[in-house]
Amino acid sequence: MGEKSEKLWNTNYLKVWTANFMLFFSFMVLTPLLPLYMSETYGAGKHTIGLVLSGYTLTALLVRSLSGYLVDRFPRKIVLLICYALFCIFFMGYFFTAWSLLMFTILRTLHGAPFGAVTVANSTVAIDVLHPSRRAEGIGYYGLSNNIATAISPSVGLYIYQACGNYNMIFLLSVICSAIGLCIDSTLKLPPRPVIKEKKKLSFDRFFLFNGWSEGISLSCFAFSYGILSTYLAIYGKEKLGILGGTGLFFMILSIGLILSRLIGSHSLREGKIVQNVSVGILISLCGYLLFAAFHTFWAYYGAALIIGLGNGHMFPGFQNMFVNLASHTQRGTANSMLLTSWDLGIGMGILAGGTIAETSGYSAAFWWAWIINACGVIFFFAYVRKNYLKNKLR
Repeated sequence: MGEKSEKLWNTNYLKVWTANFMLFFSFMVLTPLLPLYMSETYGAGKHTIGLVLSGYTLTALLVRSLSGYLVDRFPRKIVLLICYALFCIFFMGYFFTAWSLLMFTILRTLHGAPFGAVTVANSTVAIDVLHPSRRAEGIGYYGLSNNIATAISPSVGLYIYQACGNYNMIFLLSVICSAIGLCIDSTLKLPPRPVIKEKKKLSFDRFFLFNGWSEGISLSCFAFSYGILSTYLAIYGKEKLGILGGTGLFFMILSIGLILSRLIGSHSLREGKIVQNVSVGILISLCGYLLFAAFHTFWAYYGAALIIGLGNGHMFPGFQNMFVNLASHTQRGTANSMLLTSWDLGIGMGILAGGTIAETSGYSAAFWWAWIINACGVIFFFAYVRKNYLKNKLR
């Protein structure tokens, strides 16, 4: 059949798309408010906030590679449902941690494990249910579920907090949304897939996509920048610019940019212009981080959101296609885990380093470092990563 005759938005794809939306909505409705929550509830300083919030990224990072192996080795639906259920259950623990920063730290750190695993499992299932001729395009549209959730959820969380001043209402919303996503994924009807039967000792290539090491380093640089920006955005806007409740609008504008660029870039992805998509995206994002770091004004604050969104919307689906194209069909889970591991590693380093830099040198220095590391990633991509990908891709 021709490409146009193959259905992109099939029933299973719609289900995993919606479940991913609920996953990220439940996560992102809470995440931008956590620095304020820790500051108001525990009196935590900038360095402590950075240290605590980087914990979930560390556990997600550690679990990514294992979860990639599990979704390749065992029935993917079973792995997906177990991970999603644990992700939902952990949200319930936030109701009982207000009395102890230590308990919150432990819970938040452990919560990264099911989050890391379920994102790998759900995205791998999404690739499985797409026809090969629509896969590159479908991967791009799949990311819209993250983007739309990110656009809506921070505003919803801020509205609830401003209306009732109660973080427990936001925790409850996260529980409900993640439970809905779990129920949706439970209705998936996936064709039987032969699982991998190991005939030899486990090797590192079952956990890491070595062909994608350079892509991973480059992506981590871009994630480092985003980790600093997204984590310290609310406190920076409130303390330095007097923008109260502006985080929701920032993420909404950023997500509008993401959505627009994904819609525009889906056509070029369908034509196989993967490297071009990434190249355009990282250059646009670099300009956005420069604007945010160099100009401390209302217009630069929100203008950077749109520019970074436009850039990341081109960049991320392009990178995901690169990882998938570097892997064999039996390593789709490993490819997805490598993608997300690289992103988590950069995010975690950005959160941790950003808190330390902001504590010692201020927010301006932290955001300049975000731009510098981003620029290093751009240089490395054009100097080495592009050629490495074109040389090693399998399809």
